[in-house]
Order: sequence, then structure tokens, then C-alpha cells
Amino acid sequence: MMVTPLSFGASSLGGVFHSLKEEEGVEAVLTALEHGINFIDVSPYYGHLRAEKVLGKALQRADRKSYYLSTKVGRYGKEGVNEWDYSARRAEESLYESMERLHVDYIDLINVHDIEFADLDQVCNETLPKLVELREKGVVGHVGITNLTLRHFVYVIDHVPPGTVESILSFCHYTLNDDALGDYLDYFEQHGVGVINASPFSMGLLTERGAPDWHPAPEPLKMLCRKAADYCRKRGESIEKLAIQYAVSNPQIATTLFSTTRSASVMQNLQWMEEPLNEELLADVKRILEPRFRDTWLNS
Repeated sequence: MMVTPLSFGASSLGGVFHSLKEEEGVEAVLTALEHGINFIDVSPYYGHLRAEKVLGKALQRADRKSYYLSTKVGRYGKEGVNEWDYSARRAEESLYESMERLHVDYIDLINVHDIEFADLDQVCNETLPKLVELREKGVVGHVGITNLTLRHFVYVIDHVPPGTVESILSFCHYTLNDDALGDYLDYFEQHGVGVINASPFSMGLLTERGAPDWHPAPEPLKMLCRKAADYCRKRGESIEKLAIQYAVSNPQIATTLFSTTRSASVMQNLQWMEEPLNEELLADVKRILEPRFRDTWLNS
């Protein structure tokens, strides 16, 4: 898949970060497609099916040939309760359920979602073989894994046949406050694995609005991110702009996912991507964040 440097993450369509007006979310997707973004990522977990349903409404108004579509299996939930099921049977059921919600008959990329919650040997010996079987049948085009804990990627790739895992999706690990994904890029390249970088704003840490109340980052890191955002604003700049530009600056990363329900934000991010990176501001912000650089947190 030849994907655009910025791509559309549909988690916001599930109301994951903030409430949304459904039609605005649909318009945001269509705006992204109309302006050249060609990769969309979603999951049944986002908004507990809502994101896929809203995205499906948007995709009914789009040319199927104009985008690559990615969804996931393994992580679910309902009524605020998380659920996980990495069995082969549930993976296959979930895929077909997602296709129905999305109003498509083909998924370009199917991912095992958040493998840090799974028995990694089950992922290697059961979940991924089922997805490979579906790939061989032509139901999906490609197979990948998503995960917060970077070392888990290596474990899985090393314990499955070559070519099983074609891409990884990592989030919050190639941002202004954490570039740990960079340590693994040569490994992925050597193994022919494409890299998707998600959440350039670190789930809201690197924004003027600031992190939502539920954000799992340690408080000292939140404070430094607020300080960095204030620093950018006082210099007439935007930390969001810097975050986007930094995230797309590494040629070893195929694409970076951002999520929004606003068409204006889609356009703004695309504009920022085209503008030159302010290296002086980047150095200043990195100095501010350095005391808690690469601080991470457990997924939840």
C-alpha cells in the first residue's frame, strides 16, 4: 500500500476523546479523502462499535478505490466495559461484522488490536494464522499488529513465519515527548514491516486544550507538556503544528494517523505538514520536555 504521510484515524468518530456531532464526523472523513488522504484506520473497540458505524456512513458516500481501509480484531467492549478475545473464531467473526458496519466487502489491512493485553503466544499461534488464512482467501489484503509496548512487536515478528506481519501500528511513541519508536525502525525495515505512527498529539498531551481527564500519563509529564504548549503559544506558534511536523519528518515511518471530527482540523493538519519545520522551536520544546522524555504509561 502506497499511503499518504498523514492519514485519518477514526477513533474520534466513536466519541473516544470528546463528544461529536455525527454529521460533522462524516464530513471530516470526506474532507480528508477529497484532499488526498488515502488511508483510514478504525476499530470495533472505538466507541464500542460507534466509530465503525459512523465511518461506514461516510464511506457510503466515497469511492472505494480512493482509500485503503484498516480495522482490527481482538479488543472490544460494551457499556464502558473492556473485553478482549484473541481467539481465531472471534477474529473471523469480528472481521465480517466490521465489514458489515463499514459497508465494504474487503478490508485492506486487518490488525490484531493492542497485543499488550493478549497472550502473545496465542497471537502468534492462533490469531495471526487465522488472519493469514483470510488474507490467502482474499478477504483482507494485509495483516498487522498494534501495540503500546514496543518490545512486543519484536517478540511476535520473531515468532511467526516471515511475511506474516506486514505492518505495525504504534501510538504515542514518535512524538515530541517520546521518540522510542525510532529505536525499532531499522529492525522493522530489515524485516519488511511497514510502520504506522499513531497519535502525534500523544492522545491530547501535545495540544492547547491539554490532556483529557482520563489520560494515563504521569502528572509531571502532563505539567511539562502544558509548559511546552504555553511556550509555543507565547512565540506565536502552535504545539499541535510542531507535533504534526515532527511526526511526519522521519522517512522510515510510512504514515502518521491523526484523529478529528472537524473538517477544519483536517485542513489545518494538511497545511501544517507542508510548512517547514521550525528547528529552533523544536529544540526549545525538546529542552522543556527533556526531564520526562520517553516517560510512558500502561495502556488501559
